[in-house]
Amino acid sequence: MLDPKNLKPCEEQYEEFESGPSYRRKTYVQYDYRDKHGELFSIVKPTLESCRRARDIWENHEVC
Repeated sequence: MLDPKNLKPCEEQYEEFESGPSYRRKTYVQYDYRDKHGELFSIVKPTLESCRRARDIWENHEVC
C-alpha cells in the first residue's frame, strides 16, 4: 500500500491493482507525486503513462 507521507519533493510512487468482478477485472495504477514545492498529486488511471501525462499537465498548469 502506498503512503504519500513518505514522498520527498520530486519523487513519485505507483502501484498497480485490479478492480471489478473477476469476469470483468481491469488493471489500474494508483499514482502519487510530490512536486518541488511539496504539493501532492494523486490519481488513478489505467496506465502509468496516462498518470504521468496527467501529472505533467497538472504540474505545468499556472494558477492565478
